[in-house]
Amino acid sequence: MTTGSTEPFGCRLAHALERYGKLCVGIDPHPSTLKDWGLADSADGALEFGLAAVKAASGRAGIIKPQVALFERFGSAGFAALERVQAEAKEQGILVLADAKRGDIGSTMAGYAQAWLDPSSPLVADAVTVSPYLGVGALGPVFDVAAEFGGGVFVLGLTSNPEGARVQHAGGSDSAARRVITDVADINERMRKAQTRTQAETVAPTLGDVGLVVGATTGDAARNLGIDLATGKPPLLTPGYGAQGATASDLAAAFGDVWDQVVVPASRSLAKPYAMEAAIESAQEDLATAIN
Repeated sequence: MTTGSTEPFGCRLAHALERYGKLCVGIDPHPSTLKDWGLADSADGALEFGLAAVKAASGRAGIIKPQVALFERFGSAGFAALERVQAEAKEQGILVLADAKRGDIGSTMAGYAQAWLDPSSPLVADAVTVSPYLGVGALGPVFDVAAEFGGGVFVLGLTSNPEGARVQHAGGSDSAARRVITDVADINERMRKAQTRTQAETVAPTLGDVGLVVGATTGDAARNLGIDLATGKPPLLTPGYGAQGATASDLAAAFGDVWDQVVVPASRSLAKPYAMEAAIESAQEDLATAIN
């Protein structure tokens, strides 16, 4: 059960998408990006880039997605930079999705959950990405902490990397991906039932607190595998738009039936040196007209 007056993540996310649009601003301090910005490939460079991205997103997008690995490569200084970027986003009223892709069992998973979703942690985010390939049940601690503090979780479901299909599509109509996505639907229903009556009435028509990562370029994979992405109303994080080749029209064609659940991340296509504001506004407009 969520504690205090914190709205569940699915509710906060739905409000942010309604107010600002579908775009999730990725913050990926790649060495090449920092070079393009005239910044050092260092924790300080990552911090300056990250803060610039938050400033550009403020008032233009409701959610950011820092790529944790690209801060983590600088060690403790990188994590300190990430903490400052996330804190600044929260000051600006922007939701933070930490793209950490953690996944383990038992007390180790509980440690990851506390790191990314417990408000007492300096790394706390609104939501975190996780990998389910030790079993969705092994992720129990992260769902528990998310429920306790009103956090969100995005579970890898159908990814667009070439290697993914060999594992995720295995089993055909009883594929690994279908089992993962069915489990996520069940978890969303249980989390809704555990919320207070007032919270449940608020959340019911919006989004679940547990989302799925479904690649924008996976095409008809969900339909071909007999997967219903609407069940449980999971938010759908759909990487692939922009620099990776998927267009807004591609997204509308693939996800038109569940468009209200879609969150569209983009990073490289937005990382225009000192011109991110215009890039964010253009992408939001592009996505806003796609479904029509």
